[in-house]
Amino acid sequence: MSTLSTSSLRPLYKASQVRELDQRTIAGGIESFALMQRAASSAWHSFRSRWPQARSVTVLCGGGNNGGDGHVLAALAMQSGLKVQRLSLKPRDALSGDVARAAELATAAGVGFEEWHPHTTLVGEVIVDALLGTGLSGEVEGSIKQAIKAMNTASQPVLALDIPSGISADTGAMLGTAVEAACTVTFIGDKIGLHTGDAPAYTGDIDFRPLGVKAQAFFDIPPTAWRLDDALLGEAFTPRSRTSHKGSLGHVLVMGGAPGFGGAALLASQAAARLGAGKVTLATAHEHITASLVRCPEVMARAVRGGADAADLPASADVVVIGPGLGQESWGQAMLQSALQASSPLVVDADALNLLASRWPDLRRDNWILTPHPGEAARLLGCSVSDIQADRPEAARALQRARGGIVILKGAGSLIAGPSGLVVCPYGNPGMASGGMGDVLSGMLGALVGQFNSLEQSAWLGVMTHALAGDEAAKAAGERGLLASDLASYARVLINP
Repeated sequence: MSTLSTSSLRPLYKASQVRELDQRTIAGGIESFALMQRAASSAWHSFRSRWPQARSVTVLCGGGNNGGDGHVLAALAMQSGLKVQRLSLKPRDALSGDVARAAELATAAGVGFEEWHPHTTLVGEVIVDALLGTGLSGEVEGSIKQAIKAMNTASQPVLALDIPSGISADTGAMLGTAVEAACTVTFIGDKIGLHTGDAPAYTGDIDFRPLGVKAQAFFDIPPTAWRLDDALLGEAFTPRSRTSHKGSLGHVLVMGGAPGFGGAALLASQAAARLGAGKVTLATAHEHITASLVRCPEVMARAVRGGADAADLPASADVVVIGPGLGQESWGQAMLQSALQASSPLVVDADALNLLASRWPDLRRDNWILTPHPGEAARLLGCSVSDIQADRPEAARALQRARGGIVILKGAGSLIAGPSGLVVCPYGNPGMASGGMGDVLSGMLGALVGQFNSLEQSAWLGVMTHALAGDEAAKAAGERGLLASDLASYARVLINP
């Protein structure tokens, strides 16, 4: 496998970093109003490419620079022959600086100026959200909140400028209410908050326009995160050596499936086999052995009645997946204890995470991948789920700092925190909100750790392959009714480009 790095990934920034990039670009000789014009022109091109047949547009403008972008876009639309309804949340005489200049430009182009009020009818075929930019910190309220509600209740599609109004650019959290956009065109630097948390439900398609700003040329403004790209699959999954054998492709041990909870471990072990592991062993309760042999005879099923049966198993494996269907009773505790005593890398999921939180609150390792969903992350960090979701990037970093290794915070816009920093997965779909998906991910991760040297890169590839397989499965037959067991066959295709 070639060595993967963040250098080929799209950098993501916080709002303060993008503002700094903006200021340095201006200081480098580009007038601020010229940059506003660039943003509006880019947004207009995005508009035209998506809605080429539109003959009218409604632009809602706030009082800041985001509103200025909206005024200039309104002028461009008028000059292109569209009917333009321009609505301002601030009176004309309350505007200043570049925003006032932009408003005057639109007026000179023949665009009417109306102050928005709650009873205003939005008449354009497309609505442009130019209310709030990336500076939002508190909850949306007042007239802005009302305007957002008006956009969301209208039947027309919405183009959001830079970020849907009401979404935090840093965390992706929805701050009270937010615009539900069909497309978001974002400028200068892509924002981490567009790709995780609540944001994926509001952004629609994301169209990144750098405006000629080479953000990575400013070495003292390091990206806050990186966005995974499916091109990595082609880089990583190169043809195998003709002399490969099962002993060289990783032995994955899946430990789970307490009495009465066999399904999760079966899903994990089969996923590990489909992702190319040389050997897969399933250590599970005796009652699940027959089901395992019927489901996937390629997996070596071992009956475990208690700690004594499990004690020596982890030492024989290259990687241990611990947690699917584990339970938190004595059987599960014994299995986890055996896994923790081994030196092999671990993939820790489900009830193994809950046991770590309750029985090993201070344990830290460098050679494990933790895969919590927000509820499990909250238990590990001793906070609430709402705390996790309010700032998912910081929650992932905090958990990695506390526990070491690699942390995958699952959910819309899954986050991977490791030595290279924070990485965001933009793939996946709501059809994957079903039982067993996390178990399949754990099995995939185990298979990749067994084949590749890097836990971090295995985490990137595993999360991305899992999400893309879900997308391919949804594309083939729809999101509703998508099962975890559907993913393995699609994932196999993805890793054999």
